[in-house]
Amino acid sequence: MRYQLTPINTRPWLLNGLSLRLIESHYENHYGGALRRLNAITEQLESLDFDTTPGYVVNSLKREELIALNSTLLHELYFASMAFGDGRPTQMLAQALTRDFGSVDRWRSEFVAMAKGLAGGSGWVLLVYVPRDRRLINQYAGDHGQTTAGGIPILALDMYEHAYHIDFGANATAYIDTFQRNIDWASTQARYEDAAKVEGPRPLVQKEFGDLPGIGVEDVKAMLDSGTPVQIIDARPRSYISRQQDIMDGAVWRDPERVHDWIGQLSKSDPVVVFCAYGFHVGCKTAIALREAGFDAKYMKGGHSAWKAIGGPLKLYA
Repeated sequence: MRYQLTPINTRPWLLNGLSLRLIESHYENHYGGALRRLNAITEQLESLDFDTTPGYVVNSLKREELIALNSTLLHELYFASMAFGDGRPTQMLAQALTRDFGSVDRWRSEFVAMAKGLAGGSGWVLLVYVPRDRRLINQYAGDHGQTTAGGIPILALDMYEHAYHIDFGANATAYIDTFQRNIDWASTQARYEDAAKVEGPRPLVQKEFGDLPGIGVEDVKAMLDSGTPVQIIDARPRSYISRQQDIMDGAVWRDPERVHDWIGQLSKSDPVVVFCAYGFHVGCKTAIALREAGFDAKYMKGGHSAWKAIGGPLKLYA
């Protein structure tokens, strides 16, 4: 399985007190690095012969897979959790927080105290909905490996010694084989059906651009790697590109405010991919202008920042 990058969900330039440099570095290096590491681990696992590979090698890779997977999931949630606003919960969330914590202030005090307790170290503080109890809790996670973020377990095998020692002594293999013969697959299926009804995180939707087609950075890279004819347009604003040192390898910068000055240089026989810094307004508006002129144009989801996050090749911008 190959994991796909999720374009950044927040508008970095609108955040109050958080710099573009901070957000870009966090997204491209930490989130992007975790995603690239996760895919590398996945490829290594897929290449293993599990019948001959030592257990410690498998366990080490699966531990690293869990850490990398949770890092990507939690970072995606983190970026989706921020937007410019007044800092007050919606009425519905305020009622839910009051129901489960006593008051919004009580929830915030606990959340902040947990965050302060992690200061100088590492970890996460999460607001989590527990379907079983139908309530919200604040969850502490000291690292990326304590839980699968967003996961709903449907089958469990207890490998603590107390679960098998009385019957099997130290013969864990016999216990595991016996467990396999005793799995209640009917109830497991029922739990799977229930879990499948829980939707994943909502993808970014830009209602102002209707059904404008977009394309993921992985698909763009695949087109370039395969030699598929495609015209790549870097449409980051002049005020932005003038401060940058790199550009996507294979792309040509064009001023988005002067589309009609350069549109005649494009071929209508080859598709066009347009991107801006993060995949929001500028790239979308430029793609719309090209489509209205008869070009097969799409905007690249996540923009230049997403390209950097997957480790896409760059070149110096001059």
